[in-house]
Amino acid sequence: MPKVTQLLFDCDNTLVLSEELAFEACAELSNEMLEKHNISDRYTGPGLMTTFVGQNFRGVVTGLQQKHGFKLSDDEVDTYVSRELGKVIETLEAKAEPCVGVTPVLEELYKDQKYGLAVVSSSALSRVQASVKKVGQDKFFPPDHIFSAATSLPVPTTKPDPAIYLHACKVIGKEPGECVAVEDSKSGTLSAVRAGIPTVGYVGSYGGVIKQKEMAEVLKEAGVKVIMDDWSQFMDCLAKIEAM
Repeated sequence: MPKVTQLLFDCDNTLVLSEELAFEACAELSNEMLEKHNISDRYTGPGLMTTFVGQNFRGVVTGLQQKHGFKLSDDEVDTYVSRELGKVIETLEAKAEPCVGVTPVLEELYKDQKYGLAVVSSSALSRVQASVKKVGQDKFFPPDHIFSAATSLPVPTTKPDPAIYLHACKVIGKEPGECVAVEDSKSGTLSAVRAGIPTVGYVGSYGGVIKQKEMAEVLKEAGVKVIMDDWSQFMDCLAKIEAM
């Protein structure tokens, strides 16, 4: 494979423990939609996260409409997406924390300057920026190398669509084979793999050994090259991919 010169990190629950915080806000608005359409089902944050992990709220709204058989206008979707973003950013700015062990790894990578560093997320750009800033990771990434499937593309999308990874590669000036991605979800992994990017599957943010093993199998099936359950393993995982 070509020499790896660029690392592409997912944000939510890969760099920043933000997914559970975000899905609490998502659940509140999702239940509002269901009630408005006289649908009795309700979601908790963890329940919504189990179904839609790795997708942005626009993707969640699309999935809810398909699953429960209701239809929102484009303007209604845009309004809900805007409301969700405000709620999530407020929560992240107050409560977000880095994933365990990731900051020292980023510090080492940033210091060595061997690889370019970028963030590639499904979430809205302002949310990603707020997340990495809150935990002090913004200094590691050039501002124009933080990418959002919801914001950075001409037409908003969400992972598992590979469009955001392909866009990031184009902007940075790298071929997919020169990059390695790090993802924690099936949708994120499929996005990177479909873009032709070798991917590390990170399961350390999932609670408990049993859940981590389950997700490791899910990510392997989605196409990751190696599994990492702790950030202390990252350099070894990267070396394994580089040796392939």
